[in-house]
Amino acid sequence: MKNILFFVLILSSHFVLAQIVSQPIVEFEGFDETKAILLDVRTPEEYAAGCINGALNMNWLSSEFNQKVASLDKTKKIYVYCKKGGRSLKSQARLLELGFKNVVDLEGGYDAYLAKK
Repeated sequence: MKNILFFVLILSSHFVLAQIVSQPIVEFEGFDETKAILLDVRTPEEYAAGCINGALNMNWLSSEFNQKVASLDKTKKIYVYCKKGGRSLKSQARLLELGFKNVVDLEGGYDAYLAKK
């Protein structure tokens, strides 16, 4: 029984990891709003201080995060970013758990995006 459980855990973790897609934010050149969503998961205060044009703000730290992202179109690609990369990676995993199929973590976050400019 332990061997079967171990096999299932290994198989399921491999499946989740296979879905993780990332791209350096410094290579992000925009998106087609008809086919994709740009999701900023920083706090509203961070978002108000500056964001990437066209980004929707849904605070990862909010207890309402799951409810808010449920309103997003699951057929669209979602690009997600935060300040440095930690929250976006966590929110990417959550989006995948919630049934979103095409989620790209923009590595480096908004700080790296600003540094590129």
